[in-house]
Amino acid sequence: MNQTRSQQLFEQAQRYIPGGVNSPVRSFRAVTGTPPFIARGQGSHVWDVDGNEYIDYLGSWGPLVLGHAHPTVVEALHRAAEGGTSFGAPVELEVELARTICEALPSVDSVRLVSSGTEACMSAIRLARAYTGRSKVIKFSGCYHGHADGLLVRAGSGAMTHGIPTSAGVPDAYGAETLVADYNDIASVESFFQAWPEAIAGVIVEPVAGNMGVVPPAEGFLQSLRQVTADNGAMLIFDEVITGFRIAYGGAQTLYGITPDITCLGKIIGGGLPVGAYGGRRDIMEMVAPLGPMYQAGTLSGNPLAVTAGLTTLTELQKAGTYEKLESLATRLADGITQAFAQAEVPATLNRVGSMMTGFLNAGPVDVLAQVEQSNTEAYGRYFHAMLERGVYLAPSQFEAGFVSLAHSEEDIDRTVAIAAEALGSLG
Repeated sequence: MNQTRSQQLFEQAQRYIPGGVNSPVRSFRAVTGTPPFIARGQGSHVWDVDGNEYIDYLGSWGPLVLGHAHPTVVEALHRAAEGGTSFGAPVELEVELARTICEALPSVDSVRLVSSGTEACMSAIRLARAYTGRSKVIKFSGCYHGHADGLLVRAGSGAMTHGIPTSAGVPDAYGAETLVADYNDIASVESFFQAWPEAIAGVIVEPVAGNMGVVPPAEGFLQSLRQVTADNGAMLIFDEVITGFRIAYGGAQTLYGITPDITCLGKIIGGGLPVGAYGGRRDIMEMVAPLGPMYQAGTLSGNPLAVTAGLTTLTELQKAGTYEKLESLATRLADGITQAFAQAEVPATLNRVGSMMTGFLNAGPVDVLAQVEQSNTEAYGRYFHAMLERGVYLAPSQFEAGFVSLAHSEEDIDRTVAIAAEALGSLG
């Protein structure tokens, strides 16, 4: 595989951009090697600057559920751009996007648009604190909610210790307000409420973990989170930045029948453009300025391009048979890859919820972070490059999700499975 131009660009990028990338996982440090610089995408495929073509299962990390450069989205963006890209003032389509989100999620009466998932989660936590008058927040090891200071913490030694920062530049004081529980372990949550029954503002969770690879919620886990937060007067915050409109039109809360107090959204609601949102019951959202005392603002929030791409994408997703098609394609891929690993006698476990999935180099099961961490990352790096060299672009990290889009064809899926069998055979 020729990477001459990508290598040149990566060398130049490292002179001007930290690590040569604007988001760490793009650097390929988890799998080693030079990241291909992407020149264009169309449907389920992307092409790099050296002319290499790939079947893409990254999908810009989730938002491109319709595939790359979907003609309806491109046409709508062209019309919107001709009228102006940003005004810092209200536009009609942001009202329409907000209405569409509220109608899709029964738990959301009112929604505030922002420009990233990080903003959405950061604001949701501030809102939970404002509404409850409490300061502590519970998050889960292995769940990522953006790079706000108070969320970049991990568990210390012992189940009841405060979190400590996992990023330089985050004051230790932030850790004192962030409690880190174990995903799929409701007892670890209950123990925090027993210790601080009137100090916890809320629990923030990815209802389907996607940032340690895909880990589905254990049976009853989300229902128990709903119960324990309600019993203790705390907010349940669903981070549906990845799962929202991905695993079901109404997100994980619709799929699992849970009603959170606050929901965070992103990715698909921007159709590939920078966007985020947080919303919830009207009485909670009335705490947000200008109605209430919790301040949050954003110059580019609700800009015409992002709301146009998002609204167009959500309109396409409302068409009959959309999620049935996604489920069929994802099942075909998951079954084929699982069979390829079994035939190659490579220990692996594939976790899937809807059109998001992760193949762990791990005999399994993979239900909790400790099991995730037992995966063979070195073997995954070799598998990743074997797939890339054969024209399949997977997530450049063992601990990330892959995505199937509506643009993928059965031929794409079958070709990917055949390539996986060949790639695994080449590893010896």
